[in-house]
Amino acid sequence: MPRGRQRQSGRIDMNRRTIVRFAARAVTLAVAGGLAAAAVPQDAAAQSWPSRPITVVVPFTPGTAVDISARVVMDEVSRQVGQPIVVENRGGAGSTIGTNVVAKAAPDGHTILVTGSMASAHATFKSLPYDTLGDFVGVISLGLQPLVLVTSPSKGFKTLADLIKAAKAGQLTYASAGIGSATHLALERFRLSAGFQAQHVPFRGAPEGLREVIAGRVDFYSVPLPPALPLIKDGKLVALAVSADKRATVLPDVPTTVELGHKDSAYYLYGGVYMHSKTPAAVVQRLHQEIGKALQVPAVQQRMRQIGAEPMPMSQPEFDKYFRADVAANVKLAKDANIPQQ
Repeated sequence: MPRGRQRQSGRIDMNRRTIVRFAARAVTLAVAGGLAAAAVPQDAAAQSWPSRPITVVVPFTPGTAVDISARVVMDEVSRQVGQPIVVENRGGAGSTIGTNVVAKAAPDGHTILVTGSMASAHATFKSLPYDTLGDFVGVISLGLQPLVLVTSPSKGFKTLADLIKAAKAGQLTYASAGIGSATHLALERFRLSAGFQAQHVPFRGAPEGLREVIAGRVDFYSVPLPPALPLIKDGKLVALAVSADKRATVLPDVPTTVELGHKDSAYYLYGGVYMHSKTPAAVVQRLHQEIGKALQVPAVQQRMRQIGAEPMPMSQPEFDKYFRADVAANVKLAKDANIPQQ
C-alpha cells in the first residue's frame, strides 16, 4: 500500500478508536446519570415519609397478641416520625378482610398491615381477594410468640404425656380460633408430631375457646400467650407445654413440646409488618429502621416481654424471605394435616 494511504488509514483507525472511547464514556455517564436520577426519587420519598397520618390495619379484634404488639410499637414509632398512627381493627373472614384493605390501598407507605396470619390464610383459603406473595413485602417482625397448650384442671392431666396417652386411648377434643387459623395449624403440627387423633372444635376466637376449655367441655387448646397467662396464673388453666424449641420467658417452668421429644412440633406466631409490594423500597427500609429503633426502647421491650413476645432481629430482606418460607411451610402443613380449604 502507498505510504499516503497508510498514513490516511492510520488516521482513520485512530479517529474510530477515539469515537468509540467517547461513545463508551457517554454511555457510562448516561447510565450513571440514570441511576442517580432513579435514586433521587427513592431518597426523597424516604425523607418525606410520612407526609400525613399513617393507618395500621390489624385484621383481628382488639386485645389479641398482634393487636397489643402493634399498638405498643406504633405508639413509639408515631413519636419518632412526628405523625399520628391510627390502628384500625378490621377483623373477619379469617383476617382476609383487613389484609385486603392494605392490598388495595395506595402503595405510598401510609397504609400498613400488621398481622400474624399471613401464612395460615394463604394455606387454608381456596381463593383470596389479594396475592399474598405478589401484593406484599415483609418489613419486620414485632416479635416471636410460641403458643401454650392448656387444659382444665378438672381433666386431671398433669403432664403433656398424660394428655397424649389419653388421646391415643380415646377421642379428645381441642379448640381453635377457627378452621385454618394459626391456633388450628399449631395444634395440628403438634398432633402429627406426637402421633394421635383428636376432634377439632373451631370457635370464632380465643375467648370463646378458652371459656369452653375452662368449663371442661373441650379438652385442650393451643392458644397465644396473652389471653392464657392470667388464666394460668389464677389456676383456671393448666399449662402443659409451649410450642417452641426453648422455654418462654413468661412461663419458665413450662416445658416445650420439643424438649419433651416432639422435634417437629414447634410453631410460632409473629406479628409481621407488611407494606404493599409497590411501595418505594426506600420507604420500606425507613419503616424497618423506625420500628427497629422503637423495639430498642426499654419501655417497649418491657411491654413486649409481658405479652411473651421474644425478639426476632432480622434485616428487611431477611424477614421478607422468612415470611415467604413460612407461607410455604404452612401450605405443606395444611396438606399433611388434611385441613380442608375454605
